[in-house]
Amino acid sequence: MSITETNDIKEVVKQKYGEAALRVKSGGSSCCGAKASTGCANPITGKLYDSGQAAQVPEEALLASLGCGNPTALAELKPGEIVLDLGSGGGIDVLLSARRVGPIGKAYGLDMTDEMLALANENKYKAGIENVDFLKGEIENIPLPDNSVDVIISNCVINLSADKDKVLREAFRVLKPAGRFAVSDVVTRGEILPEIRQSVLAWVGCMAGALDENDYRSKLAAAGFEQIEIEPTRIYRAEDAREVLTAQGIDVEAVASQVDGKFLSGFIRAVKPVPTKSQPCCTPTCCG
Repeated sequence: MSITETNDIKEVVKQKYGEAALRVKSGGSSCCGAKASTGCANPITGKLYDSGQAAQVPEEALLASLGCGNPTALAELKPGEIVLDLGSGGGIDVLLSARRVGPIGKAYGLDMTDEMLALANENKYKAGIENVDFLKGEIENIPLPDNSVDVIISNCVINLSADKDKVLREAFRVLKPAGRFAVSDVVTRGEILPEIRQSVLAWVGCMAGALDENDYRSKLAAAGFEQIEIEPTRIYRAEDAREVLTAQGIDVEAVASQVDGKFLSGFIRAVKPVPTKSQPCCTPTCCG
């Protein structure tokens, strides 16, 4: 993929997520599963948080959710840990994580969209949670030092990046030895039709940018991760794809039957190994 294509995708993602944040701030929803009554229910992003979790965050944080899973429910966060959410959006997963790691822990959110960062900081203020910082930046260039984070979470964002290898290398870099990669993402099984992958808007719908599950494992291993697991959490059928693809302007009748079961949300786990005396460095930059 050329630099121009990469920049084009990044700008489309930034624009669409900025628009979603502004809709929430004006009293609407992100149009990605917040409330069925809004007419924006989505089979990928809908019904991810239970009532107990929803009660812990401002409504705007829930309305701005554009994820495909619930990494905070599966990441096994511990008090005192430092957590980083890649592509934190309106802040729902950061705020939930901050409550789980407690006041001696820390939760960072990283996002490149000014509108989402403004919304996230408003939600932080409304929630009254102090152990949270929202950072502006790109997930391909994380503005944190090496070996500084215990857990990386993300919610259906890595698939939007045009340089996933760089994202995973950066995630590896900032994790401490024995640090955990624990993200929700959309992955695919089998061959996907070119017209879906070529639709730039489909990247925002979390579809075209999705990696094949075996490719995801390979890229994590190439970045240095071990103990790699992908646990399916939702498998999408033709009727689910019908709604999503129609929204992207794709001819559903022509492709729906061919995508049945090929897209799934998964919880992806991996661990940064602890360097041994015989192997003190596990990447070109030392693990610490």
